[in-house]
Amino acid sequence: MTMKRSRRWFLRAAVTAAALVTLPVRVLARATAAFKAKDTDSLMRELFGDMPIEASDAITLKVPDIAENGAVVPVTVSTDIEGVQQICVVVDNNPNPLSAIFNLSEHCVADVSTRIKIGDSSITRALVKTSDRVYMTMKEVKVTIGGCGG
Repeated sequence: MTMKRSRRWFLRAAVTAAALVTLPVRVLARATAAFKAKDTDSLMRELFGDMPIEASDAITLKVPDIAENGAVVPVTVSTDIEGVQQICVVVDNNPNPLSAIFNLSEHCVADVSTRIKIGDSSITRALVKTSDRVYMTMKEVKVTIGGCGG
């Protein structure tokens, strides 16, 4: 390795290390316990504690009524609710109900899309968390070919 290449490598490594050190710990935090939850009730307690959860028509949950292949189900969640901090997608009958978490900053538009697995016909929930409460909407999805090992 030449001296020039060695210096470049060292500078890249130093800049990368400095960037990682300055990242807030919150950015690296994960909801690992929530992703390991085996039922919806324990998942809700893990994610939201004692925060009130109320049904809301202000959330749009787009997910097909019938999923022909449960391994790849498109989901879109959007809302105009002010101060959205987090959007979660939960599938009640999955072995691990939490399918996705999106942490949003105050400057983000609360509109997310992803693809999830749905193992069996189930209720799919979209949960929108603000600083003081959680709003929820849900829809039943029928699965014809299983997605979670089926």
